[in-house]
Amino acid sequence: MFHDQIVEEIHKIREEYSRSFNHDLKAVFADLQKQQLESEREVVNSSQKPSQKKRWSEQVKDPKNLK
Repeated sequence: MFHDQIVEEIHKIREEYSRSFNHDLKAVFADLQKQQLESEREVVNSSQKPSQKKRWSEQVKDPKNLK
């Protein structure tokens, strides 16, 4: 079986991070939210984007214009 060193390292870091919170998912989530708030990066909420179906239906006002 192929072992990817990068993937193994990510798994190790994730396990250590989880262990630092005694594998408490609520504590991990709270820490991630805190990091997000303290970050200078813009947070984009993709759940507010319209669906493909909605965008398509809005574009087609007159079915006769379909080519």
